[in-house]
Amino acid sequence: MERVDISRLPNTPGVYIMRDSAAKIIYIGKANRLRQRVSSYFKGIPDFKTRGIINSLRHIDFILRKSERDALILERELIHKYQPRFNAMWLDDKSYPMLKLTLKEDFPRLIITRRKIKDGSEYFGPYPNASALNSLVKWMQKIFRWRTCKHEISKDKLPPERKVKTCLYLHTGRCPGPCLGMISIEDYRQNIMGVKLFLKGRYKNLIKHWEKEMKAASAELKYEKAAELRNRITALESINEKVTLKEVKPEDLSGPLGITSDLEEIKDKLGLPKLPATMECFDISNISGTDSVGSMVRFQNAEPDKSNYRRFKIKGVTGTDDFAMINEVVSRRYARLKQQEGQMPDLVVIDGGKGQLSAAESALKDLKLKLPLISIAKREEEIFVPGNPESIKLPRDSRGLQILQHLRDEAHRFAISFHRLRRKKRMQTQG
Repeated sequence: MERVDISRLPNTPGVYIMRDSAAKIIYIGKANRLRQRVSSYFKGIPDFKTRGIINSLRHIDFILRKSERDALILERELIHKYQPRFNAMWLDDKSYPMLKLTLKEDFPRLIITRRKIKDGSEYFGPYPNASALNSLVKWMQKIFRWRTCKHEISKDKLPPERKVKTCLYLHTGRCPGPCLGMISIEDYRQNIMGVKLFLKGRYKNLIKHWEKEMKAASAELKYEKAAELRNRITALESINEKVTLKEVKPEDLSGPLGITSDLEEIKDKLGLPKLPATMECFDISNISGTDSVGSMVRFQNAEPDKSNYRRFKIKGVTGTDDFAMINEVVSRRYARLKQQEGQMPDLVVIDGGKGQLSAAESALKDLKLKLPLISIAKREEEIFVPGNPESIKLPRDSRGLQILQHLRDEAHRFAISFHRLRRKKRMQTQG
């Protein structure tokens, strides 16, 4: 699947506005031929500057202009107004973090650094958001598994066992253990090759490589390894999302930024660690304990993402125990997502009060997951947060509250429609 349908872009002068998954503008550029300029971002191997942009990119808006000069004037106005982080990066002289792959070592490491020197290493970046980069590296380390230590390790020299036997990364399986001779240089380099392909944005090549490995593992009856590779492919495919294109007018740009502002209100009022660009909400529907079902809806940037809605038939609960039903559906949803190494939400929302919240919290605790979690009760539109005995009330005209209400109401509607469908089928069968 191509990430962006370039054919939809006209080959005329204009300005292109690139945004991330939270609808935030990250880069603004101008072009005499829009289609030709934007397509250059997706051809071949991206250069040092471009990698960070395309890795964050999820949406492109474009504004048509009569001439390149008009496009240049508009580009300058928009950059001055919105100050996108990648435009700012290329203008100032700050030292931004980069990733360094120490290829001269027998067992290379991936290190975050702010200095680029000629030492035979390969560098990726720079990246304007240090916290996001740290999160990316932690995720990659779980997938690709490389050593993080500073020990001198080569094919001819291993460190004393007493120095490495207590290593947490080794015991949790996040390091393949070259220090103890547990992996050959050749196999370790295969892991590093995956790191390089990923950082260069060559997802198709990496997926093909993993698919080949997965087939070989299945043929050799190594089903655990094959399952791990399948989960890697699923995780990578979720990252390589299709980029949307839309023609806009300059005054329309406040819309995406308005959404970001609304999400920032939710983040600040509820004390969330990051912008809740991805939110998932759960609800239960049943009548006297019959045909009990659960629903989960996902919102992306405050808009319904219907391809990621989920329905649940309650399996392990009888009667009308809503708390136990919430526990079941939350547990089933995130156990599966955890197994598939899929994208976890930035915020989990439960339709209900303190009891439903506690049931969901218990399910996440059993899965050893720490996801931001709230519940919202209909009567007074009170918001409950784990560990806080007092409810949070947002103003009725709050855009953040309206987004949460829309999310909650959509989960309720989806649960009711599934419940009615099940009840109808049961009554037809009985009739």
